[in-house]
Amino acid sequence: MAVIRFAERPRFRNPWSEFERMRRGFDELSRNFLSGEVPFSSATVYPPINMYEDAEQLIIKAELPGVAASDMDISLEGDTLTLQGRREPRHDDDKVSYHRREIARGSFSRAISLPTKIDPESIVAKLANGILTITLAKAAEVKPRKITVVTE
Repeated sequence: MAVIRFAERPRFRNPWSEFERMRRGFDELSRNFLSGEVPFSSATVYPPINMYEDAEQLIIKAELPGVAASDMDISLEGDTLTLQGRREPRHDDDKVSYHRREIARGSFSRAISLPTKIDPESIVAKLANGILTITLAKAAEVKPRKITVVTE
């Protein structure tokens, strides 16, 4: 008797789903072409971030080269931190002919789900050398506490 594993069974594929995926891609390309903007690549998440924590705070570092602090908006809603901004094109873009264009320009938005409760009144954001560092102090109820044991 033959044993058929689940992975060996042929998977049903909708032949029209590939056409739908291509149609959506062409729609996005035409929207971007008509608006004149080069979108940030959809294959990667922009801006790239590192998020880590210690006992007292949560730190988020984002790479944002070429983005001015005045072109950024950082907001907190519940446990989601949102980074929004715009990288402006250089002024000589219209006068040159590109051979390769990999540095994107235009708007970006990134929502980051925070892994712990934070104190919304103590958020500090600093931009230096294209690195945005956001420091969020943890809420008092999630900070570790030392409990002393009393002997009788």
